[in-house]
Amino acid sequence: MKNSKNKAIVIFSGGQDSTTCLYWAKNNFDYVEALFFDYGQIHKIEKKSAIKIAKLANIKLNILDIPTFTQIGGSSLTDKNLKNPIGEVKKNITPISFVPGRNLIFLTFGAAYAYTKKIYNLVTGVCETDCSNYPDCRNATIKSLEKSIFLGMDFKIKIHTPLIKLTKAQAVILAKKLGALDALAYSHTCYNGTFPPCGKCPACILRANGFEKAGLPDPLLERTKKLKSRSK
Repeated sequence: MKNSKNKAIVIFSGGQDSTTCLYWAKNNFDYVEALFFDYGQIHKIEKKSAIKIAKLANIKLNILDIPTFTQIGGSSLTDKNLKNPIGEVKKNITPISFVPGRNLIFLTFGAAYAYTKKIYNLVTGVCETDCSNYPDCRNATIKSLEKSIFLGMDFKIKIHTPLIKLTKAQAVILAKKLGALDALAYSHTCYNGTFPPCGKCPACILRANGFEKAGLPDPLLERTKKLKSRSK
């Protein structure tokens, strides 16, 4: 059944999780828009993925420029002088790939955009069970921010987090159920911003483990194989 307040905005990066959430929103709301933030991230492949997937999903994509994170620095995703880690993320250590305040800013800007559109639902792909150690992906953080947005804007918006308690394998199974696997072939996860993905950074390893445990091939890697075979 469609949500009674039937419009939603998805915070959309073109990545695996936000793509799954985009299709979750399509299945739960009558009208969906997506918001992509060009925040000065080094790997511009994100924007290409977002544009491609939004077109496949037939969803309006809005692109907002917020380059402040580049000026702030402190993350390997915005500073070329910082190297991304290799291997799995160590528990209880915030990785160098963490962009301080990113999700807080994205959701606040998303709420401001939603306010002007009178849309009362925001959807984000944050997850607190995948060991990324990003504090702005915690359920408590999202609930607190939701309350702050209400107090600061007098705007009762609901922040939906479909993946918040799911493992990566469970998220892959959900993506299949939602019909998002074809779109995931164009999604971007690699912290190093490469295509084909590097396969060595924490994001690549986490994604690979999720598909393996779900018992499904990764559509992105399958597309990569096909492109390689054609080039021979």
